[in-house]
Amino acid sequence: MKKIMVTLLAIIALSTLAACGSSKGAMTAGDNHGSGHGASHGQASAGNTNSGASAMDKLKASFTFGDGGVNANQDTEITIQVTAEDGTPVKQFKENHEKLMHLIVVSQDLSFFNHIHPDYQGNGKFTVKTRFPSGSKYKVIADFIPDGGSNQTKSEWLQVKGQEAAIAEVLPDLNRIKQIGDKEVELKLSGTKAKEEVTLTFNIRDAATKKGINNLQPYLGAVGHVVILSKDAEQYLHVHPVDEKASGPDAKFATTFPQSGIYKIWGQFQHEGKVFTVPFVVDVK
Repeated sequence: MKKIMVTLLAIIALSTLAACGSSKGAMTAGDNHGSGHGASHGQASAGNTNSGASAMDKLKASFTFGDGGVNANQDTEITIQVTAEDGTPVKQFKENHEKLMHLIVVSQDLSFFNHIHPDYQGNGKFTVKTRFPSGSKYKVIADFIPDGGSNQTKSEWLQVKGQEAAIAEVLPDLNRIKQIGDKEVELKLSGTKAKEEVTLTFNIRDAATKKGINNLQPYLGAVGHVVILSKDAEQYLHVHPVDEKASGPDAKFATTFPQSGIYKIWGQFQHEGKVFTVPFVVDVK
């Protein structure tokens, strides 16, 4: 009888241990699935498929560029139509840096940069007129926030007809001091490693006297505006200042480069009523 009882107890104990092992394995798999930022975000969306925020994060944007193709040095009207996943127009948007939409236009070699703001026509439709300086391939990037959703970036490549300019190679700057008009701008980075938070510090001074400029004016509601693109224009970063109310000579911005590679940075600032743009190229390891 005792032998039978011991055998039964042993069988029960082994069954319990096997069940615990199975349960632990399932939990670990679930934790691993949600450990990455992308996976975690996707998991949250899947769990809230009926929420307004989730619906607003599954948007489409269609771009049209006038009639008969786009020619260099001619006015071109760009139309961006934002719709929900089912094709219905998205009608409400939130202001982001004082605008409902930011449109970034860059040439394929990143030598040309334009930051413009389309006008909202209602029913999810935005329009703006602009010019492309030469025949080339350009990328247009729409940056906006739908009401009830998170920040969205939608983009499209565009071939512009006309005489092509020489292609510029995107090379890291060995000297991170640039002169733009009567101003000198120096860029310092707290680090250049991918997937680690980096502080970008722009020091803005008078080019002749080297004296720091401490009366920068707000541009788009902040001390400045920074856009970063990877060399292939596939990674887009819209960077926010550490202190929006700063007025110089230092303007600091925090970001994280998603992967290693070469990136081009455009800092935009305003002084004495004029906006100036300063570009830098960095190599991220």
